[in-house]
Amino acid sequence: MKIVSICARGGSIGLPGKNVRKLCGKPLIAWSIEQALASGIADRVYVSTDSEEIADVARTHGAEVPFLRPAELATSTTGKLPVIGHLVNWVEKYHSSVDTIIDLDPTSPLRDVTDIQICAAMLDMATDVVITGYRSDKNPYFNMVEQKSSGFFERVCRPVDEVLGRQSAPEVYAMNASIYAWHRHTLSSSLWDLPRIRLHVMPRERSIDIDHPVDFDLVELLMKRKGLA
Repeated sequence: MKIVSICARGGSIGLPGKNVRKLCGKPLIAWSIEQALASGIADRVYVSTDSEEIADVARTHGAEVPFLRPAELATSTTGKLPVIGHLVNWVEKYHSSVDTIIDLDPTSPLRDVTDIQICAAMLDMATDVVITGYRSDKNPYFNMVEQKSSGFFERVCRPVDEVLGRQSAPEVYAMNASIYAWHRHTLSSSLWDLPRIRLHVMPRERSIDIDHPVDFDLVELLMKRKGLA
């Protein structure tokens, strides 16, 4: 069985209540649920949350919320993989075995349905996980620095040949955390322990993650330009 997981914690330090805050007249999480359903790539769409309010909104918009997530998996330091693993274990215990998991971040509503479909198609047997990102405007070979043990700063990555301009630096990408696609047998690993990671490149205008009130304003503007509001 293929499933879509959408993980939405009730507490948010940066923007309280963001997952149910109205975005262009619709709760934020509803955009991701509706995209998942419209994509047609999964047998079921699940939301994992610790919040009754989020659960009610998610069910209203067509997702399944079979339980409230336990408190130990709903802290600000909880990683995403344990939360998805908890959901998958429940599905396999009470429904059917899972072979594919497509995870959508509810704070990235600017993705297209086609982005979800492409990620699902990219997850073949020669791939462990598919991630999403955009071409970064900062480059560790050119204009990103870090403090070394000496106390002084150097570039994050030292190039083999000197880079005199960003355009001649190796291409790098910033993850936008919008979509992840896993096989069931690769889900238990740490992401960076997996050797076969593929990237679906999304444009910057579809890669904004909502974490601050100004992000809502920006996303609403872009949605209006796309005719979504």
